[in-house]
Amino acid sequence: MKETRIVFFGTPEFALKTLDSLHKSFTVSAVVTQPDRPGGRGKKMSPSPVKLKAQALGIALFQPAKIRTAEFAAWLQSMAPDFLVTAAYGKILSAQILAVPRLSALNVHASLLPRWRGAAPIHRAVLAGDCESGITIIEMDEGMDTGDIILQGSVPVGRDETTGFLHDKLADLGARLIVEAVTAILAGTAKKVVQDHSQATLAPPLTREEEILDWCAKTSVIHNQVRGMNPWPGTYTWFNGERLKIWAGYPVHSTPANCGQVLAAGKEGIFVSTGDGVYCISMLQPPGKKIMDAADFLRGNLLPPGSILGK
Repeated sequence: MKETRIVFFGTPEFALKTLDSLHKSFTVSAVVTQPDRPGGRGKKMSPSPVKLKAQALGIALFQPAKIRTAEFAAWLQSMAPDFLVTAAYGKILSAQILAVPRLSALNVHASLLPRWRGAAPIHRAVLAGDCESGITIIEMDEGMDTGDIILQGSVPVGRDETTGFLHDKLADLGARLIVEAVTAILAGTAKKVVQDHSQATLAPPLTREEEILDWCAKTSVIHNQVRGMNPWPGTYTWFNGERLKIWAGYPVHSTPANCGQVLAAGKEGIFVSTGDGVYCISMLQPPGKKIMDAADFLRGNLLPPGSILGK
């Protein structure tokens, strides 16, 4: 199947295994990724993970600032692809671009569509406490994740599973399913399924406000928020006027007191009252310090019972 020509669109780490899988099975004739962006403390221009992967594989690379131009359309047509494949590229492709491939334009989406259409499907699944997630391969149209379903696969989501852990599972699954989908289309055995648009939910980008813990929320909501924002961007609360990042913990079935009140603090963790129970903080990060467990934090910080977090 190496004669099958694919132009791949992708940007973050999630897309790497999909690119590698396509490269092993077909001919990825070019990679399109976002332009280098400033990042890190020095704000130096940094290449996307997909750019680095494409360079390592020796694949032709294109980083257009805009893709809705005559120049880009002409370049893409010159590549004469059989397929376009996108995986977290970051932009919606126009009808003109979608019409270029000889056979199909496919997207690897990290949810069980039509649930969680949009930019942050993995985060949203964990934040919502979903017990199942998955990958959907769709044939793209001009809408946001609205195309016909070619293939789906699901994975369970554990009650303590983080967004980072689910991200890695879905990256592996997506890499396998895209090869199956392309192979089925080539063989003429692929079956398209129209999405039930009435069941669609949206997965918008995360907001700054969603990083802040509300100790009056239900314990399950707090737990999902902490694991849903791990490893990025993290959640935080306030203590003595300083921002304290919370990276891990677990619900405790107990009688609540005042919202945010520390009930106990020791090597087992920091037990904080919520709106309907107790949440035990196990991993946290003071300002300017590394992530540490609760026991290490308490060796250098006083957090006596009765202290209030969130102020």
